[in-house]
Amino acid sequence: MKSLRRFLVIQALALWQGGFLFYAAFVVPVGTSVLGSSADQGAITRRVTDYLNACGIAALLVCLWDLTRGHRGGALSRWRWLLWLGMALILGGLVALHVLMESLLDDPTAGSAGRMHFRTLHRIYLWSSTAQWLFALAYVYLTLCAWRQEDNPGRLPQ
Repeated sequence: MKSLRRFLVIQALALWQGGFLFYAAFVVPVGTSVLGSSADQGAITRRVTDYLNACGIAALLVCLWDLTRGHRGGALSRWRWLLWLGMALILGGLVALHVLMESLLDDPTAGSAGRMHFRTLHRIYLWSSTAQWLFALAYVYLTLCAWRQEDNPGRLPQ
């Protein structure tokens, strides 16, 4: 069961965070270029974001399973819990921001003030996503360290 749990953690995080990185680094610039505008690309991103957020919820649940079943105690465990909590809180904020930004896009009366508000929220969204990605990188590293320590209890983490 331990191997299955670890496999699922890796796959869930790879899908969620790898999907985010690939989409942000390649799909958005290529889509903007092919479609001719960031607004047209935004129409696609608007829908893809729902799937990325769903992947995030699933990944966090799998990680929670690992956190509650694996090695507990010590600094590694505390840092992993803090990073997990940070990712979960940011994901909640991203979902809320996404709903708010969609309401601005759907409001025909928003005008230029609505577009300015959208841009501000979008910047917050992008920076929050970046912070979440950094938390996830640290989480993966500490998870690998925790698994090594769990498999070799007498060994100090490296």
